[in-house]
Formats: sequence, structure tokens, C-alpha cells
Amino acid sequence: MIFTDIVPELLSLFFVSFLAATLLPLGSELLLLGVVNQHPEFTWHAWCSVTLGNTLGGMTNWLLGSYLLHFQDHRWFPVSASRLAQVQKIFHRYGQPILLLSWMPLIGDGLCLAAGVAKLHWFKSLIWIAVGKSMRYGALIWGTNALVLS
Repeated sequence: MIFTDIVPELLSLFFVSFLAATLLPLGSELLLLGVVNQHPEFTWHAWCSVTLGNTLGGMTNWLLGSYLLHFQDHRWFPVSASRLAQVQKIFHRYGQPILLLSWMPLIGDGLCLAAGVAKLHWFKSLIWIAVGKSMRYGALIWGTNALVLS
């Protein structure tokens, strides 16, 4: 198989993983494992595609959080001033490495959103989110391949 034959699957993987990292209730794991199972010679490409999509989805949450911050003085703003101070305190206490947990179901999307609200630097957030998500997908691919091979 040549690379151009798998491009549609890699693009699908990218978009599904992007949407899965936003606040939409989607998962990209089964699609990733399906692509890797069908085309093991393109495992590296699949890993890069899913990591990039999921990282950009996480950064979309970061951007939404930083955008929402402009409306904190409005009555409808969903986070109280005291809750906002708590979020910023958590990030200042644990630092940006807490974004390594951005891959976790249920809390990962909120962490990315909270990082934007807490005014964390976008590039440092991007790096921590990318590292966490890439490690997760790498462990998923390696773990399932280790089970299949044993």
C-alpha cells in the first residue's frame, strides 16, 4: 500500500480526534486502533495524525477559555470570581505540567479550558498538552500491540 491510499483514513482520524478533544462526547481510540490494525506499516503516521488532531482540539478549548475571560464582568459569565481565583490558584500551585493530564476522560477538556481561563501562556500550554496526548496515544498503540503480539 502506498501513502496516498491511507490519506483519507488519516484525515478522518485527525478530525475525529480533534472533535473528541473538544467538549463533544466522542472518542478516537477505536478508530486509531482500527487504522493501526489495518495498516501497521503506517502506525507512525496514525499516531502523528491522532496526536495532532487531539492537541489542536485541546488548544481550541484553551482558546475558548481565554476568550470567555473577556466576559467575566458580565452577569451570565458561567464562573464566579471566587471559582476563577480557585482555578488560577490550582494552576499556579501545580504549574503547567498538570496539563499532562489533558488526555484524561471527563477532566481533560476542562483542564484545557481552565488553562485558557487561568491565562496560561499558549505555547507552553500547547507543549504540555501535546506531550500528554502523544504519550497517551503511544501507550495505547504500544499496549494493544503488545497484547496482540503475546
